[in-house]
Amino acid sequence: MAGSASSAASAERREGMDGFLHGQDAARSDAGQGAEWRAEDRKATLGVILAGGAGRRLGGVDKALLPLGKQPLLAHVAERLAGQVGSLLLSANGDPARFAPFGMPVVEDGPLAGAGPLAGLLAACAWAKRAGGIRDLLTVPVDTPFFPADLAARLHAARQQAGTALAYAVRGEARHPTFALFALALAEPLRGLFATGERRLERAFSALGAARADFADLTPDPFLNLNTWADVKAAMARLEEREGEEKR
Repeated sequence: MAGSASSAASAERREGMDGFLHGQDAARSDAGQGAEWRAEDRKATLGVILAGGAGRRLGGVDKALLPLGKQPLLAHVAERLAGQVGSLLLSANGDPARFAPFGMPVVEDGPLAGAGPLAGLLAACAWAKRAGGIRDLLTVPVDTPFFPADLAARLHAARQQAGTALAYAVRGEARHPTFALFALALAEPLRGLFATGERRLERAFSALGAARADFADLTPDPFLNLNTWADVKAAMARLEEREGEEKR
């Protein structure tokens, strides 16, 4: 029995690597052409909001529904993302009915639940394939409400310059792989890496030849994420400051 299980695991790893290798060229050709982020690029891109975390450092609070100013965190993120993509998808576990007021489809990790953001990406890719008409996915985490308004454009420019189908955000030495733009054709290579046991998003992206887009020129840090109540307080202060500037 042990030998049989070992053979099955080895076969799964081989199958995973076959999928990884098979999807490389297809993904590169499927990525949008040209350095500019055009209207047709936005239309063919699915914006995926990653909300699968447990919010443990916030006492288990549902981050997506956490109030920030006059609206929940999810509303801030969806509003900022909507102008950069053609449609939105929420990646979250638990009862999807709690997100009904936001009017966007919800996909669960399913059997991959608990395996981190890579599981969320794979579930989103499967949903996108069923939906049709989607070429690229742009992912953002739900707990980072101030990400750049030109995130998609800069990630796209980075991957075009590097000749790859995938790019993720960095800011100086800080890396932010949950902010990524990648071709849907990379779904099978990503699934292949997952099948080999890979769970770390950045390592999976590096294996696929990801480019990096550096946002070090932006201040304050657009990738402030809300992991603690101190972070929430800082975000509130930042939001109030921005609203005050808009009123002037």
